[in-house]
Amino acid sequence: LLFLLLLPLLCLRGRGQGLGPTRFICTSVPADGDVCAAPAAGSGSAEELRSAVLQLRETVLQQKETIMNQKETIRELTAKLGRCESQSALEALPGEPKGGGAGRKPGFSKNTMGDLSRAPAAETLSQLGQTLQSLKTRLENLEQFSRMNSSSQTNNLKDILQNKIDDLERQVLSRVNSLEEGKFNPKNESEERGKIESTLTSLHQRISDLEKGQKDNRPPDRFQLTFPLRTNYMYAKVKKSLPEMYAFSVCMWMKSSASPGMGTPFSYAVPGQANELVLIEWGNNPMEILINDKVAKLPFVINDGKWHHICVTWTTRDGVWEAYQDGTQTGSGENLAPYHPIKPQGVLVLGQEQDTLGGGFDATQAFVGELAHFNVWDRKLSPGEVYGLATCSTKALAGNVIAWAEANIDIYGGATKWTFEACRQLN
Repeated sequence: LLFLLLLPLLCLRGRGQGLGPTRFICTSVPADGDVCAAPAAGSGSAEELRSAVLQLRETVLQQKETIMNQKETIRELTAKLGRCESQSALEALPGEPKGGGAGRKPGFSKNTMGDLSRAPAAETLSQLGQTLQSLKTRLENLEQFSRMNSSSQTNNLKDILQNKIDDLERQVLSRVNSLEEGKFNPKNESEERGKIESTLTSLHQRISDLEKGQKDNRPPDRFQLTFPLRTNYMYAKVKKSLPEMYAFSVCMWMKSSASPGMGTPFSYAVPGQANELVLIEWGNNPMEILINDKVAKLPFVINDGKWHHICVTWTTRDGVWEAYQDGTQTGSGENLAPYHPIKPQGVLVLGQEQDTLGGGFDATQAFVGELAHFNVWDRKLSPGEVYGLATCSTKALAGNVIAWAEANIDIYGGATKWTFEACRQLN
């Protein structure tokens, strides 16, 4: 960039020999343009050139000031979070595991929501710090856009969002100070956590709406969910539960490049069984489907950062299952929880693995990526029906048990909704 800026200056100097005192003008030039011709074509009166220089200088100073302010804030947060993490490591009990849970364990439910009560919340604070930094980056982009498009409404919204981020930083810093001073009270942790996560959800959504302008008039199923970070607080919840089912088909679009393992696209828990129906790729294990805590390994290869359509069908008779990727059957088997009907009245969560009914999330098992068109049927789809879904056929069916629609999904913890683009790219 510096080289491209200097070349036009040299060209102007060479052409200005007969025009009096030499002036140096910074001019942006397209990468494939004539760097010497561009300044000459855009040169005007001395007054216009002077005005352009002053405007550029003012923009640079504004950006420099913004960057310095953000760096100072980030440095302060990073230092405090680092001290908390060091303190947590020293205070950990001998032999106590430092990482996440061991995944599914038959007959054992691990309530990871209780981890915050047993140890200082350094990991959660670190995740909040990452989320705040992500929001700041997006807000800086919006500030740049608002300078180029002087809209009073955009500026007002930007100021509101900046104030909300400042409030969140104060809350995080307050929690850090409480930890440092030994004033951390586990009884208040759930309440404080809920307030911060609620604010994050609202903030993410408002920034998303601002980035997209006004909310577009998209069809109710033309949206996707985005889970940008591996946390234990970002998730979506399907408002409707599943009925008792003796067969099912679960299909969805997914996009992820997370490693190791993309996490848990969805989990369905019922009273007494957290792993009633779960799709998970955890650690270095292949993707698995769990039914009543029984497991089948699925031959999916999808964590390449591209959109993929997957379907899993199953029937209780002999526990026969089939797996489809991008419209083609890639695997099948039997004896997966045979003669066990899927139980009703449970909780269906997107993006997290439940260790307790509706909760017990573990960040190491969280889904990272994008998800769309999650549909559930109470029967086995035919290969032709699956192919129609994977090729975005206009005749493709919606789930008769769970149909993908914005009104059916609630999002929490900063997960966001965007317009779904995969089918548009295929057509």
